[in-house]
Amino acid sequence: MARESKKKKAAAKPRALSHYDPAGRVRMVDVSAKPETHRQAVAGVLVKMKPQTLKKVRSNPKGDPLEISRVAGIAAAKRTADLIPLCHPLLISHIDVRTEFCKNGISITATVRSIGSTGVEMEALTGAAVAALTVYDMCKAVDHEIEITELKLLYKSGGKSGEFHAAK
Repeated sequence: MARESKKKKAAAKPRALSHYDPAGRVRMVDVSAKPETHRQAVAGVLVKMKPQTLKKVRSNPKGDPLEISRVAGIAAAKRTADLIPLCHPLLISHIDVRTEFCKNGISITATVRSIGSTGVEMEALTGAAVAALTVYDMCKAVDHEIEITELKLLYKSGGKSGEFHAAK
């Protein structure tokens, strides 16, 4: 029984923020000793808009704004280390950004895969965020009340911490 409670206490112990050294200075995490594993992350975001804006997006005679947002999301995921100072540049093996019309807007998911010694969560989040910002940019002329909400990590796998599934 005593061992079990020690394990629970150890599991409940908060983890340290990894981007700070013992003196409190920011640092890039050293992942050189970590083994390479297959890694995947999926992030999602919702772009909320008025029904009349959504209708215009669906029937835009000049082209599909969702397609350019997909391309923007893919490009952004590839450039995450250029945008977020302490992210590692990664060799990404796959990026997929999907857009889907839903009741109150557009749902976007970004999936990123890699084989490496650090995760791809930031790449998936960046891809989803920039895809959403691109939808906003393409639609802001008719609706300045568009909201970008619910940006979050939905799933991750690989590495020491294993799998994560967001609560529904």
